[in-house]
Amino acid sequence: MLKRSLALPFLSAAALLMLSTASLSAAQDDVVDIVAPFEITGLDPAKSGDIFLRMRIVETLVEADKTGNPTAALAKSWSVSEDGKTWRFKLQDGVVFHDGSKLTAGAVAQSLTVARAKPGLLGKAPIEAISADGADTVVITLSKPFVPLLAFLAESRAQILAPASYEGSDVKTVIGTGPFRLTSLEAPQALSVERFANYWGEKPSIEKAAYHSVSRAETRALMAESGDADYVFNLDPASRTRLAKGDKVKLLSVSIPRSVLLKVNIGKPVLADVKAREALSLAIDREGLALAILRYPAAATQLFPPSLAIWHDANLAPLGYDPDKAKALLAELGWTPGADGILQKDGKPFALTLTTYPDRPELPLIAAVLQDQMKEIGVALTINSTNSSEIPAKHQDGTLELALMARNFALVPDPIGTMLSDYGPKGGDWGAMNWVNPGFEQALDDLTRIADPEAGAALRAKAVAAIQSDLPVIPIAWYQQTVAVSPRLEGATIDPFERSFGLETMRWAK
Repeated sequence: MLKRSLALPFLSAAALLMLSTASLSAAQDDVVDIVAPFEITGLDPAKSGDIFLRMRIVETLVEADKTGNPTAALAKSWSVSEDGKTWRFKLQDGVVFHDGSKLTAGAVAQSLTVARAKPGLLGKAPIEAISADGADTVVITLSKPFVPLLAFLAESRAQILAPASYEGSDVKTVIGTGPFRLTSLEAPQALSVERFANYWGEKPSIEKAAYHSVSRAETRALMAESGDADYVFNLDPASRTRLAKGDKVKLLSVSIPRSVLLKVNIGKPVLADVKAREALSLAIDREGLALAILRYPAAATQLFPPSLAIWHDANLAPLGYDPDKAKALLAELGWTPGADGILQKDGKPFALTLTTYPDRPELPLIAAVLQDQMKEIGVALTINSTNSSEIPAKHQDGTLELALMARNFALVPDPIGTMLSDYGPKGGDWGAMNWVNPGFEQALDDLTRIADPEAGAALRAKAVAAIQSDLPVIPIAWYQQTVAVSPRLEGATIDPFERSFGLETMRWAK
């Protein structure tokens, strides 16, 4: 197993290379070392549930296939009443938690009740009660029909833990039902798992694995190249290009439902008029930026990428690049160039602070390009590259001006969950800020109640068009996820919904 995880984020690339050359390679053990930039911030699923799910320690009632459709997991089947208010979930047979206790409807109801009271999408569903009907049936009662319930139950924060995991509503240990059980945890940087002998489903081939949080992209890439890691998640563009030229790793890529967005505080006077937001959008050369920074053609012409087919509207007029039109729109709003080329109005410059974070290494690079492109139309940007937590913090205290971020629209398999979280009446930390559009809000509300596919398609088109028109966020690029895989491993994949690292399908090459 990799031994240097606690020091790695602070090592220079050269120092890491020297260390990896002088030490035993991870290839000499039987542990799959997985490296990604995400810290383990706590035991509670509301904090680090995504990591526990990705490592297959825990499971949810409902899973999702590669296209986002709900599939059986801990619930083998479900039914809904005619009025849409009562859902019944039949549990799988013979499931036990990692402590040997049986999975029961009561245990599921307890986990979901705790999760519902904490930050997460489940708390946004109109749930009146979660109860057990006997040992094998969970009943969820709603105050009104809610079509996306299955997707909400698949969210990582709705994972099912054993009763012994809790002290009241606090999680004291992570005891799941997954194919791997937790054997050690050194927050915020590492955890280890081993295969669970009594897993109810198909047994994985891999016996042991470890997760390591490594924040620096170049360090992660060097670990893949040197053999100190077997599965390296979230590579920066430069490292992808370099690694592709050699044969030390296999590179896997897949389009994922994630977009790079510019979040706009519409409550700030200089951004309140939609013409100002449209000008910022028109100043962005998306195609050039995507090719230069991301190194693949991924210019975002609207919020959702084509990989999210039910939300992507091929008939929507695309966002374009036209700096001259941007300047004209700002002139209409009374902005005039100052001596330094920066626009002035009422004696004040058109100057904004752009907050972003280096967890995704391409974001600071994109920010620098945006800074140059905005300067071309007379807008001055100051870049604040900091912790990602600063974006929700500044959203909450109202000080955020612009934020450059990467938003995953598959926190639940149906993006309606993320949309309700980000663009509801009060906006969201990773979505709209001070944006009001009653037609949009009505479309979202209708989507939670109407199951008819044709009506749903029309409502989604209406919602997407509203964002394209009002620009509470400005789409910039769509994502491809790339991982580096050791040639020792076979069966490695990338989950487009980022729910699993794929340990359950991996095997050692013979």
